[in-house]
Amino acid sequence: MVRDNRHDSGYLFGAICPARRVGAAIIMPAVNTEAMNEHLKEIATQVAQGAHAVLVCDDAGWHQQGGTLCLPDNITLLPLPADAPELNPMENVWEYLRA
Repeated sequence: MVRDNRHDSGYLFGAICPARRVGAAIIMPAVNTEAMNEHLKEIATQVAQGAHAVLVCDDAGWHQQGGTLCLPDNITLLPLPADAPELNPMENVWEYLRA
C-alpha cells in the first residue's frame, strides 16, 4: 500500500475561564488518558488560588474517572449526558472554526 507520510498529527487540548479571561492549552501527539492527565495538570496551574475549576466534558474514553485519570484537587469534571453535543460549549468553537 502506498502511503503519504509527509505529515504528522497534533492534538490541541484547551480550557478557558471566561470570567477571568484565562486559558490553559497543550499540544499532544495522541489523544488518550495520559494526554488528558497532562492537560489537567496544566489547567490546575491556571486556577486562581483558593478557587475550584469545573470542566464540562463529553463521554470520551479519556474523560472517564476511575481508571488512570488523575484529577488535581482543584478540578472537578462535569460530564455531559450521552448524545447531547448541543450542551457542549466546545461545539460552538468547532462551528466557528468550520465557518
